[in-house]
Parts: sequence; C-alpha cells; structure tokens
Amino acid sequence: MTQDDAPQQAKTAELYRMATAEHVCPFGLKSKDLLEREGFEVNDHLLETRDQTDAFKQEHQVDTTPQAFIDGKRIGGYEELREHLGLKVAEKDEVSYKPIIAIFSTAFLMALAVAWVALDTLWSIRTLEWFVAIAMCLLGLQKLKDLESFSTMFLNYDLLAQQQVRYGYVYPFAETFAGILMLAGALIWLAAPLALFIGTVGAVSVFKAVYIDKRELKCACAGGDSNVPLGFVSLTENLIMILMGLWMPIRMYLL
Repeated sequence: MTQDDAPQQAKTAELYRMATAEHVCPFGLKSKDLLEREGFEVNDHLLETRDQTDAFKQEHQVDTTPQAFIDGKRIGGYEELREHLGLKVAEKDEVSYKPIIAIFSTAFLMALAVAWVALDTLWSIRTLEWFVAIAMCLLGLQKLKDLESFSTMFLNYDLLAQQQVRYGYVYPFAETFAGILMLAGALIWLAAPLALFIGTVGAVSVFKAVYIDKRELKCACAGGDSNVPLGFVSLTENLIMILMGLWMPIRMYLL
C-alpha cells in the first residue's frame, strides 16, 4: 500500500461547552456543528454545572465558554473558531444589505402567492402592485418593532423629522397603513397621497444626505437596529413609493 493509499488520520477537536439543566449554550452547539461540518471528530465535553464551568474558566484563564482546542492549541469561542477555519466573521456594526434583500425577496414571493390565488396567474400588473404594498408593510413592521430606535436613526437624515420630531414616530404607521390600503385596493384617495408624501420627503432627504452632503449613514428603512447603509437602495425605496402614489389613482381612473 502506497503512502497515498494510506487512510488519512481523522481530524479531532476538543470542545468544552456549557450544558446545564437550566441552560444549553447556543454558541456551544454552533461550535460543535461547525467542527463536524468541517470534518472534525469532536470530543464533546459538557460542563453540566456552574461549578464545573467556573473551574474550567479558572483553569484555562478564559472568561467565556465554549472553548475549542485543535491539535492541543486553544482556539477560543465560536467566532474565533470561524476565523481559525478561514470563515467570515462579521465585524461589529458591519454594514449589510441582507435585511433589505430578505424583506424584498419575501415581499416578491408573497405577491406571487397572492396573484396565484387571486388571479390564477403569477404575473400581472397587480403582482407588481402587491409586491410594493407588501414590501411597504414589511418595512413598516420592521420600524414599528422599536419606534424609539427607528426615530433616533431617522433623525440623522430625514429633513422633516429634523423639523418635526414627532414625524419620526408617525412615519412607520403611515407607511404600513398606506401599504395595507394599497394591498386591499381600498381608499386609494387616502393611500396614494400618503405614499406620495412620505416617498417624496424621504427621497429628497436621502438624496441630500448621500449625494449632496456626502454623509456616510445607516438607513433606518429596515428598523433602528439595522446596519443597512444609506444610499441607492434607500433612495430607490422612496422612489418606488412615489411611483405607487402616482400610479394607483391613475389605475383606478382607467378602470
């Protein structure tokens, strides 16, 4: 048997993680899963009491668990393990478009589902209308889950909110309400001007902050806890609301 034919020695790792009756450490489970997916045979050491956990921390002079060891070397917790294995580790406050991608993807699929049920087809003008309406509702919901955080981030760039602070609290309700009315095709005389107004103010505010003042800010569009950068996507969101505010009355008139 040649050296190439010899079986490769299995990779092994030692993992120490908290798993008491009251608490199973989620990062310990993530570390175990990550090691196994990377081909490691894991010697899983459970710290089943607080005393065991404290004794382990003291012995290895660490502040947290889980702790992974590979080839006798302590790697660290879940994020250190990801970094050691060459995987991406999200930095604190790292900007990302993932929330917006998730919201618009879900809204589009929901619009297709509604169109299939209501119209027995996937594609029509109504599908696009429902897509925008559902997206407005989902974006509004993200803002409503923490009004204080949203309004604080919103004040960084919205021109009307900087003059009338209470507008930052009203905006999520207005966006959600307009989306619901457009989804139902009801009270368009109210929904369309509402969408047109908040979309226009938002577009002007974003354009000034990003393209005139050249400021690097986070967008409050996905809620006050998001790390979505303020820019083209934020501007597009507002322009779409403007288009819906103009289109819906025209469509109602044509019909």
